[in-house]
Amino acid sequence: MIIGIPKEIKDNENRVGLTPAGAKEMVKRNHTVYVQSGAGVESGFKDEEYENADAVLLQSAEDVYGKSDMIIKVKEPIASEYGLIREGQLLFTYFHFASYKPLTSAMIENKSVCLAYETVESEDHSLPLLVPMSEVAGRMAIQEGAKYLEKPMKGRGILLGGVPGVRPAKVLILGGGVVGTNAAKMAAGLGADVTIMDLNLTRLRYLDDIMPSNVKTVMSNEYNIREFIKNHELIIGAVLIPGAKAPSLITRDMLKEMRPGTVLVDVAVDQGGCIETCKPTTHANPTYIIDDVIHYCVTNMPGAVPYTSTLALTNATLPYALELASKGWKKACKENGELKLGLNIINGKIVYKAVADVFGEPCEDVNSFL
Repeated sequence: MIIGIPKEIKDNENRVGLTPAGAKEMVKRNHTVYVQSGAGVESGFKDEEYENADAVLLQSAEDVYGKSDMIIKVKEPIASEYGLIREGQLLFTYFHFASYKPLTSAMIENKSVCLAYETVESEDHSLPLLVPMSEVAGRMAIQEGAKYLEKPMKGRGILLGGVPGVRPAKVLILGGGVVGTNAAKMAAGLGADVTIMDLNLTRLRYLDDIMPSNVKTVMSNEYNIREFIKNHELIIGAVLIPGAKAPSLITRDMLKEMRPGTVLVDVAVDQGGCIETCKPTTHANPTYIIDDVIHYCVTNMPGAVPYTSTLALTNATLPYALELASKGWKKACKENGELKLGLNIINGKIVYKAVADVFGEPCEDVNSFL
């Protein structure tokens, strides 16, 4: 198969879809890998490294899209890329369709095959291609939140871990999954007073067992959320419903209950956000303020640490990409149920129910395409 790796062009997106090591593994199996010149530079991978891995450099995105059977990316295509995608071409990347109708409509119109990292699902219902970036985003949420709690950033002016004789910041994490767990680890390690909320009591028991003593667990419900936001300085939104829009756990009226300078970090922004006042931001302009509450809603947080993120992502995606390249997407998805769940749009039809439901569109049976 011919695999294409275009340069990411979303604002401050510094990751790349495949490392030189990943390209080498593809070539070893007799696949051709085209890499757009400069695609890996911001992640720390020079063009020469791809050439040494026997990949072929191409100068333009048009060339990469035009020559490739499968495109491996990091982020969803943006408007300037829509016209480059061909009918029947396989795109293997993060899509997050439920949060953006124009992208969904564009992929329906060009009749491509959209296999989304975020809905590839294992038998235990874990999301193996979302996990590595969720780990990065969860840890970064605390790093960024701590920064924006500083007074020059308009925050409350509180040190996350406090000092002897002065209490640490209180951190509330909504969601005990991968993002929430990694956020809690980071916040606890810095000495913060941490509370994790989740709907799943079994998960809360597990977290209560493994977390240090400065992390508490509380059942998530509206009453508890309203009570806890009154005295917590950093609040992390970390909920996920695979493929669907995130529920609004913090509503507009709740901001009035928070202390001035409170920081909200909505990691769920890729799926529409779990904070009602959330709107997507960029690394260039990451925050905005409503009712004296700071909102940090960057849609590609791991893009700020591209070396770590690209390595972590390729570690997870490469086995699936190799299977798709070797078997073709139809056979691979027919034989691998995890990959089949990654199919969101095929030849102009939505085949993932959560995406169809968000937009009130019909959902076709994915098996009819296999």
